[in-house]
Amino acid sequence: YVFGGEKLPGTTTIIGRFKESGGLLQWAFKQGQSGATTLYENANKAADIGTMAHAFIESHINGGEPDRDLCADELSSKALSAFDMYLKWEKQTNLKLLSKYQEIQLVSHVYKFGGTPDALAEINGEVVLLDWKTSNAIYSDYLLQLAAYRHLVEHGVRMDTGEPLNIKLSSDSYLCRFSKDFPDFEARMFGDLSGEFEQFLRFRECYAADTRIKSRSK
Repeated sequence: YVFGGEKLPGTTTIIGRFKESGGLLQWAFKQGQSGATTLYENANKAADIGTMAHAFIESHINGGEPDRDLCADELSSKALSAFDMYLKWEKQTNLKLLSKYQEIQLVSHVYKFGGTPDALAEINGEVVLLDWKTSNAIYSDYLLQLAAYRHLVEHGVRMDTGEPLNIKLSSDSYLCRFSKDFPDFEARMFGDLSGEFEQFLRFRECYAADTRIKSRSK
């Protein structure tokens, strides 16, 4: 992210610098057991399911729908099943996706970071933040990212124009998770994320210090 000629780290970059590595090491070990010849062989395969399901969502937001006749292979049929689960939830909640706010690049000129929230929507007349995930669980770093995105939407500005969105979000935010291995979808609602944002700001401060120290040691 670049704002005012200054390069700013993204939310995932900041959080990723301090992400717990135990799960990643365990995952890598399992890939070796499965016979994967390269570290990312299975990761890329799993990511394709999520990318495809997300693409169906993006098309839906913009008024399109997936061609179901072309979703006959295992990969696309799983993504389509997850998408159908999402559609059921959308109908149950009377959710209205706001296409003009889809994946807008935002920056915080106060805390010097950027991010691209997945989507905003209306539920019962209130604007809510949505974040799509493809994983087998909901992890703590997702909440930090969600909290950072809330700050960007309410207090940040657009990277391209420098203009604020002037949006007041509902206190509820949603993590919408597509399973990697099964045609499942779940939406978890989270309330107050002020504590998670405080933790994110600690990571932001540590990220700046870590960057400075690494630059000095080169």
